[in-house]
Amino acid sequence: ISTAMPQWKMASYAGDNIVTAQALYEGLWMSCAMQSTGQIQCKVYDSLLKLESSLQATRALMVAAILLGLVGVFVAVTGMKCMKCMEDDQVKKMRMAVFGGVIFIISGLAALVATSWYGNRVARAFYDPFTPVNTRFEFGSALFIGWAAASLAILGGSFLCCSCPRRETSYPPTRGYPKNASSTGKDYV
Repeated sequence: ISTAMPQWKMASYAGDNIVTAQALYEGLWMSCAMQSTGQIQCKVYDSLLKLESSLQATRALMVAAILLGLVGVFVAVTGMKCMKCMEDDQVKKMRMAVFGGVIFIISGLAALVATSWYGNRVARAFYDPFTPVNTRFEFGSALFIGWAAASLAILGGSFLCCSCPRRETSYPPTRGYPKNASSTGKDYV
């Protein structure tokens, strides 16, 4: 959802005494202007080659995170205990679940890097003294959704990795304690 949203950064009116009639948003794929009447006009970026390299990299990381997340779902589902696939070998089934967890962690890290990198660019431009006040942007809601999604993907992948089968250690067989002789002196057969 975060990848498709146009609210990666939104216009900041901090320090302005001007009441504006529109709100400006920018995302990975388009920029939008919302009028005070509720009308929204969006414009898709014209050319891929005219975009900044950091925006292109952010796009690529987010798309990679989505694709890795889908692959992680399919791999982890095959490793679930309730699935009939590979039910004859439980160790391989558990390894598939762990491998799905590793893919989820990588997916979450890709999304975390992309959103943090974009957020860092927004923050640096906001505090840059050479940026005009009326062109400053703040964090948009898509960044927060991206951070939450990345955190949940990493957490879910960690839980799947914790389902790793434990190595069984070989202990000597336990010996039972000898039974006490009965006090009646009779043997039962």
